[in-house]
Amino acid sequence: MPGAMMETVSLDELDGYDNLLQSGYWGRVKESFGWTPFAFSFNDQPLLVLVRRLPFGQGIAYVPHGPVNEVEPHFFALFARNMIPSLPDYVSFIRFDLPWQISAAEERKGYLKSPFKKAPVDVQPPDTVVLSLKESEEDILAGMKKKTRYNIRLAGKKGVSVRSGSIKDLETWYDIYRETAGRDGISIHSLDYYRRVFQEGLKRKNPSVRLLLAELEGEVIAGNIVVLHGKSSTYLYGASRSVHRNCMPTYLLQWEAIRLAKQHGCESYDLYGIPPYEDEDHPMSGLYRFKTGFGGRIINRAGCWDFPVRPGAYTLYRAAEKARNFYYKRLRR
Repeated sequence: MPGAMMETVSLDELDGYDNLLQSGYWGRVKESFGWTPFAFSFNDQPLLVLVRRLPFGQGIAYVPHGPVNEVEPHFFALFARNMIPSLPDYVSFIRFDLPWQISAAEERKGYLKSPFKKAPVDVQPPDTVVLSLKESEEDILAGMKKKTRYNIRLAGKKGVSVRSGSIKDLETWYDIYRETAGRDGISIHSLDYYRRVFQEGLKRKNPSVRLLLAELEGEVIAGNIVVLHGKSSTYLYGASRSVHRNCMPTYLLQWEAIRLAKQHGCESYDLYGIPPYEDEDHPMSGLYRFKTGFGGRIINRAGCWDFPVRPGAYTLYRAAEKARNFYYKRLRR
């Protein structure tokens, strides 16, 4: 690590890896919505860094799911300091959204030491379920919970079918997504954002962005956006209407996405985000049951950690972020 060099590379050089959020593709998507992407090579390790100006002359450098290869905690501060000369001088802090696995969610709090600080919020969900696609379809089904297999079959019996959609279907999907967001109390982007996610995928072979739509008697009742990238695949966004939920379209959609990813040559399927553990009192407990029902293994990651570059400015931003999070999580609910 001493004497390590941070070199600037092209965004395209990041597309050869399986980490979706560390790809040049993801950098281009975010570039259209106020972020400036930087691509680096640090001791031959690729690194995507997204930079954004904040109010009052501040700025954030965000590293989504990076660095890919784990850096020993006692060397990580040096890693962060090596980044600073390559970043704009208005950056107040670097937020690392670490993809590194930990053995349990409880270890997240004390994972890194000073000068790092655990971020008040995690940008990407630190807990998820990942299915191995190396087995046969029959074995993948056998690894699911009995109720999940039943619901997949039930959707077919009730007449639900799944087809591949195109960019022309995005507006229909987005109408359903807005309904989903209102029902579940989640925040979503504008339609233009999801259109960009799709359009950037059409420009390249890797990653490949797919829209899967569930229909009943010709009506679209649910839809998923799935990204196939290298040997990995990720379920990014899902929408479903409140009516016809008893037809279980979301179960069939996930199964068809799993089959599609396997046919594409992917070896894993990330269901992308669950609560840290099973808890009936958690507002997203239903999501936990739904996603873990497909089998796979639960992965706990280290989450977001901040490295202050300008400590005074960072302290002010951190206080504002805590207040905003309290408002949206407690008061507004």
